[in-house]
Amino acid sequence: MVRHGETAWNAEGRVQGQLDIPLNDVGRAQARATADALAGHDFTAIYCSDLIRVRQTAEPSARRLALPVSYTAELRERHYGMFETLTYVEVREKYPEQYARFRDKDPDFDFEGGETLRGFNERSLKAVSEIIDRHPGEQILVFTHGGVLEMVYRHAREVGLSSQRDFEIPNAGINWIEVTPAAWKVWAWAEVAHLEAALDDLKE
Repeated sequence: MVRHGETAWNAEGRVQGQLDIPLNDVGRAQARATADALAGHDFTAIYCSDLIRVRQTAEPSARRLALPVSYTAELRERHYGMFETLTYVEVREKYPEQYARFRDKDPDFDFEGGETLRGFNERSLKAVSEIIDRHPGEQILVFTHGGVLEMVYRHAREVGLSSQRDFEIPNAGINWIEVTPAAWKVWAWAEVAHLEAALDDLKE
């Protein structure tokens, strides 16, 4: 599983959520470097969020691997409602009470029109589980968002939704998950050796 490359909004600490923001120059270079890193692996299929920053990240890998890409809205980032378009600094100043609920990972806070953490977790795990079920015993490549990756990591490591995050989710980081009938297992996480630099702008 791969998080999308950097966007201008990532660099600014601005909340993207489900808004369709393209990669910046750094992100496009990260996408090419990711394709180089994955070229020697044997994948059966590629799945991807339908938002442009993820599609642009997946495209070089799809070309190198000569595989079609299946796009799905179910792999989109969490909907951040009233926070979207604002920087985290602006959110903290403009909506201190709502920011506190977000910071404390209140599972039922929906950004007054967005998506609750509980609901987002259910959507993310359902989307990934459906991909797994379609490809038993195969190695699949999934391009998605930091929030979806966080839900997968928490599920695999059995970490509660409301605990503070102590793991990285860098732009264009590569993450390896093994799924068996018994459990999901994190084999490797946040690999960035293929990149010159990578932000973890989700650390908030």
